[in-house]
Amino acid sequence: MQQIRPISPSSLIEELADRVAAQPRGSRVRVALDGAPAARPGDLADALTDPLRIRGREVLRVSTADFLRPASLRLEYGRTDPDSFYTDWFDYGGLVREVLGPLEPDRPGKVLPTLWDSVTDRATRAPYVTVPRGGVLLLDGPLLLGRGLPFELSVHLRLSPAALTRRTPEDQRWTLPAYARYEEEVAPAEIADVVVRVDDPRHPALVTPA
Repeated sequence: MQQIRPISPSSLIEELADRVAAQPRGSRVRVALDGAPAARPGDLADALTDPLRIRGREVLRVSTADFLRPASLRLEYGRTDPDSFYTDWFDYGGLVREVLGPLEPDRPGKVLPTLWDSVTDRATRAPYVTVPRGGVLLLDGPLLLGRGLPFELSVHLRLSPAALTRRTPEDQRWTLPAYARYEEEVAPAEIADVVVRVDDPRHPALVTPA
């Protein structure tokens, strides 16, 4: 059984910030904010930035939207293929190589915050930045869990199938089978450290084991 605890959006931010800030200060903290765009994981990551800085943590924001694969690979089977979206759209290897790996305890923390510009379909040529020990990476995006990506804390923003369909724009509903596959193959709500139900973003709820 699970317990579902309604919580205000502001209290959710404070609880998550406290949990992140409670991690050892001598280590960098890699946090995944996992959810479909309709769940607004990027908004949650943005909202956590200032509370974490108030708690004495430097923060780096990274989005998987800046780690797409080149169009020739991403769109090989067309622009609306859900299986390609699930397996081929995001450069998970690039995320490990340029962001997650360099934040390991024995590494210098020099990361590339963006890799690929999907509009120009070219590398962003962004400069490297250094995340100090004790710093926090907030990485938002969909389909992040179950891929062996290294995180100290993972937060999954869960939408019911009906809410996901309702809140996904018509031109993006071709992605819905990919999220159904994610639920079936990965079950992110069962492996995330924190699960938040966001069917109504004004009234989130924390899901915890009974």
